Amino acid sequence: MSRIGNRKLVIPEGVTITEENNVVTVKGPKGELTTNLAENITIKVEGNTLEVLRSNDNTNTKTMHGTINALINNMMTGVTKGFEKGLEIIGVGYRFQLKGNVLVINAGYSHPVEMEIPEGITVEVPSNTEVTVKGIDKVLVGEFAANVRKVRQPEPYKGKGIRYKDEHVRRKEGKKAA
Repeated sequence: MSRIGNRKLVIPEGVTITEENNVVTVKGPKGELTTNLAENITIKVEGNTLEVLRSNDNTNTKTMHGTINALINNMMTGVTKGFEKGLEIIGVGYRFQLKGNVLVINAGYSHPVEMEIPEGITVEVPSNTEVTVKGIDKVLVGEFAANVRKVRQPEPYKGKGIRYKDEHVRRKEGKKAA
């Protein structure tokens, strides 16, 4: 029983949605995104509302019903507003640097870690301890931000490492002296 799949999506102004051969294309002011529809899932566009429909009540079809609805909603948000993730680095000598299409991370290793920025994503470095990942595809933005965080995850004793801006790192108490 998918409540997410049954919701009707309101199409924002300036966004067009088309479907051809089970491929949904969403075009907007910031760009264009596509996704494949699962089998037994169709979409119906009426005016400025979109409805995702399923043809049967199989378990797999029900699960994909809500997933496709959420994906299309994220695509509409992406081509109108875009997505953004902020990361910060904490530690002595830890810093971010942008060199062309490469993000250079100094995170306490013997060498700087260089990460190539994928196409469709923009990276801004407002200060040498902060980085902002922006783009229209929620999956790409989240995946790249997670890969940056994976370079040096925050540790629980001193809190050093790379974390999301709104992330709370649970701190542990160290060893007690006898």
